[in-house]
Amino acid sequence: MRARATTDQTVNRMSVLILLLACLFGADASNAEDRSLLSDQLVGREFTYIVQPGDSLIAIGARLGVGVNILADSNKLAHNARLKIAQELQIDNRHIVPRALDDGIVINLPQRMLYLFKEGQALRAYPVALGKPDWQTPGGRFKIAVKVENPVWEVPKSIQEEMRQNGKDVETCIPPGPDNPLGKHWLGLSISGYGIHGTIAPASIYQFQTHGCIRLHPDDVAELFPVVERGTAVLLLYRRLLIARIGDRVYLEVHHDIYGKQPSVELELRQLAERENFAPRIDWSRAEDIIRKQAGIARDVTQ
Repeated sequence: MRARATTDQTVNRMSVLILLLACLFGADASNAEDRSLLSDQLVGREFTYIVQPGDSLIAIGARLGVGVNILADSNKLAHNARLKIAQELQIDNRHIVPRALDDGIVINLPQRMLYLFKEGQALRAYPVALGKPDWQTPGGRFKIAVKVENPVWEVPKSIQEEMRQNGKDVETCIPPGPDNPLGKHWLGLSISGYGIHGTIAPASIYQFQTHGCIRLHPDDVAELFPVVERGTAVLLLYRRLLIARIGDRVYLEVHHDIYGKQPSVELELRQLAERENFAPRIDWSRAEDIIRKQAGIARDVTQ
């Protein structure tokens, strides 16, 4: 009986691990066995930003990929503080690059970041806006199916109904121009109705405000558009926990479970640290603090 109980416990532990990996990888779960969760790449940096005319904490956070609350707290400002021209802000917009594709586009939904990969290296990284919790961006494997400059927006029936319920004029088709929410570039995905596009509301970037599409800053989508071909692989992940080992340093990044798909991440961290033999390097009290705060910035947790 004891041997059987031990076997059952082992099976249960393996089942839990497989389930957790499936949740962590989302649509990429089929490749969980050959895709390490441990990254070796960071993007972003720590630097001083000089406030420009028209800047706000929301606009700066949107452009740089930093949550407004984190930006305010790290500079000891009120979250609705009005900024002064030439004021100095300390910025930390480091993010851990998720390992998922060798070539193509990876969008990590909780992280609100888009990465363009070539031969396993992230060539570009951009903050994005994604679907509202009640209008979620789907996860899965897709491709770039359509490339259009100056697109026409055929307003979906569901959004027309939302306009009607909100007492707005119902529009069915919006031509190219300054009023088109798609901006000047559309990269349509191989799932009907969804795509990567620009915006006429750049301050909305790095938030969950869309009807499911992936929204980029106009300058970023203009840079991405010409280097992405039809047929490019696109992977939409749901990965709250990101871990990187770079040299002898270990970094941790944790995001809110905005879509309610991955309520716990501490077990994944501990299992990965044990499996990859770097658990003794981690300052676990600091790691637990990062998990609790879920600030969404890569932090050094090396012991």
